[in-house]
Amino acid sequence: MEKQAIEHLIIPILEAHQLILSELKWDQEGSMRILQVSIMREDGSMDLDTCANISQVLNPLLDESPLSQETYVLEVSSPGAERELKTVKERLHAVGAYVKIRFHHPIDKSLEYTGTLMTYDGVEGVLMVSIKSARKKIVFEENNIAKMNLAVKI
Repeated sequence: MEKQAIEHLIIPILEAHQLILSELKWDQEGSMRILQVSIMREDGSMDLDTCANISQVLNPLLDESPLSQETYVLEVSSPGAERELKTVKERLHAVGAYVKIRFHHPIDKSLEYTGTLMTYDGVEGVLMVSIKSARKKIVFEENNIAKMNLAVKI
């Protein structure tokens, strides 16, 4: 069964529980095929109980679909503390958060910075970084972002 068809089945259930599908992918561990469903709330949070509850709701639904002909394990989880921010909407929600950005083209001789996303409007943004105890604003454009992830401050 194709990912789009699976998404079509599960997104209404997630929306009914006020959840967002962050990622859906197939993984393989040895001979075991795993359907990984990453979910989160609108604010990016998630908890183990919600993952378990959604897994119990999705299992019978998927068992009644064409997936019932396949052997797989369903894994429902959070997208993680350092998840990739793929869409403009996810990046807009990350304003104020600690992020890591990799660029296509260097800014001040570097392709990667980690800092606080101060502003972002979908076209341009400002990242506040600390370089050798000095704080510096890095101004960047959306089309220069190769990858943006939430980061954990240590």
